[in-house]
Amino acid sequence: MQPSRDINRLIEIMARLRTPGSGCPWDLEQSFETIAPYTIEEAFEVADAIARGDLDRGLVDELGDLLLQVIFHARMAEEEKRFDFGDVVLAITEKLLRRHPHVFGDAGKHTPDQVKDLWQRIKAQERAARGDEPERRTLDGVPVALPALMRAQKLQEKAGKVGFDWANARDVLAKIAEEAREIEPVLDDPKAASEEIGDLLFAAVNLARHAGVDAESALRSANVKFERRFRSIEDALKAQGRSPEQATLDEMEALWVAAKERERNR
Repeated sequence: MQPSRDINRLIEIMARLRTPGSGCPWDLEQSFETIAPYTIEEAFEVADAIARGDLDRGLVDELGDLLLQVIFHARMAEEEKRFDFGDVVLAITEKLLRRHPHVFGDAGKHTPDQVKDLWQRIKAQERAARGDEPERRTLDGVPVALPALMRAQKLQEKAGKVGFDWANARDVLAKIAEEAREIEPVLDDPKAASEEIGDLLFAAVNLARHAGVDAESALRSANVKFERRFRSIEDALKAQGRSPEQATLDEMEALWVAAKERERNR
């Protein structure tokens, strides 16, 4: 079996993997429900490759894995005579043309913010034209499966569009301070502490939004930074013939500060 750049070859391979009797037993037992978590995971693998700056081989591989998820879902749908990969391509092609009248139509030039507003208006028109959906409410359309920080930001954005929002970032900072104060009295009650910490995180997302920051990306970057600095602690201790378990918190904190200083001076 020779490698190929032809998308049709990939579709053929997926069909063979799903062929009863001669296909792959694991692929054959999958369903939309069992594959969905892998689809989400692969999307994050793409984001991870970008965050790591692996824009050559790494991103190519991860985009391929994500494309496989689309092919997999389309194949299962074709087996159930619902739709096929061609229908997926047609749907997104028509949608892109329809939602970009400023490029493919006569809507004229737009700024990025105007394009975003135009996109939302067209989506609303599409829903109204279908006429087969129940009455939509302000916060509808934010997938439950999104990561919590990302979903919080999208919910806040939708609420903000109808005026339910803080006036500025400094007001949100005051709210964060208030939420932080409410945690201490309930620290010994896990259920109450969970609720208050959730409120604090939600407020922090609001601050990110008002500062023009994507909360999910900000936390992902903070995770990468933490990993990098902690590994620096491990390397420094290893050079001394020790492990983190053999060091005191004060020693590790000093190494952490040193790692921060090195990063600032680069």
